[in-house]
Amino acid sequence: MSIEVVRKVFDAFATGDVAALDDLYTEDYVLELPYAKPEPVRVVGRADVQAYLAGAFQVFRFALSISDHWKLEGTDALVAEYTSEGTVLPTGARYANTYVGIWRFRDGRVSHTKEWYDPVVSAQAIEGLA
Repeated sequence: MSIEVVRKVFDAFATGDVAALDDLYTEDYVLELPYAKPEPVRVVGRADVQAYLAGAFQVFRFALSISDHWKLEGTDALVAEYTSEGTVLPTGARYANTYVGIWRFRDGRVSHTKEWYDPVVSAQAIEGLA
């Protein structure tokens, strides 16, 4: 079940539909991106995460594909590996990255995501946009 929720989140990301996350994230959802630049990101609360993602979706549009995942037995979590394929909207440049995420769940919704990605690929994709 949990991996299906992650797939629904990725479907919303592919279209930039942050409103769809209302049904997929808990109200107190936490997003952590330790490799974000210029500094790590930690956003708490579904509404604040949706606002953060809405800004990101003005720069990036991509599809995420799960390559593997593992349920962490005895927990409410899974680890997933995934890749992105998409575009940097302001420039039209290709954006492709690899990710590892720890996804936690409560009551059938995502309650916490901690995601690592290649920060060099991300930085090169947005170079010159600032």
